[in-house]
Amino acid sequence: MTALANLLVIAVVAVLVVRRQMRAQRLDTDRRFWVLPLVLGALALRDPQIVDHRHAALSAVLLAAGLVAVLGTGTAWGWTVRLWRAEDGSVMAKGTRATVAAWIGMIVVRTGLYGIGAASHVHQSGSSLMLGMAVLLLVRSFVVNWRARALEPAPPVAAVH
Repeated sequence: MTALANLLVIAVVAVLVVRRQMRAQRLDTDRRFWVLPLVLGALALRDPQIVDHRHAALSAVLLAAGLVAVLGTGTAWGWTVRLWRAEDGSVMAKGTRATVAAWIGMIVVRTGLYGIGAASHVHQSGSSLMLGMAVLLLVRSFVVNWRARALEPAPPVAAVH
């Protein structure tokens, strides 16, 4: 994939995910939350230029730092989502202002890492951003699903005769 296509995929996924997370929605804890991150990660790892071979060590450090940052951000994002049980017993989820702050924090950190790479003349592939998005989504989904499974079950609804 070209860098422009990678950035477009990342932007579309980010907009869709953030938009969806800010609305109250039923959380399907049985859903395969790992499929989209797996696809994004596989697409990213296919890029042979994910690491700049002329600056391999620094490029790898920047990639690793970015992944550590999204691990932290994904975890924070997962904890900022408000979870509750609806009357029918289903789990509902909605992003909060803290969710938006977590996204802004991630953007600031990623921009800082990109700036360090650019100042060091390290070529940074869009695939590294895509891999970061995959890790972010996977970690966030894992945390939210784990939290949802820990919610108290809804009280039984009395049958109406």
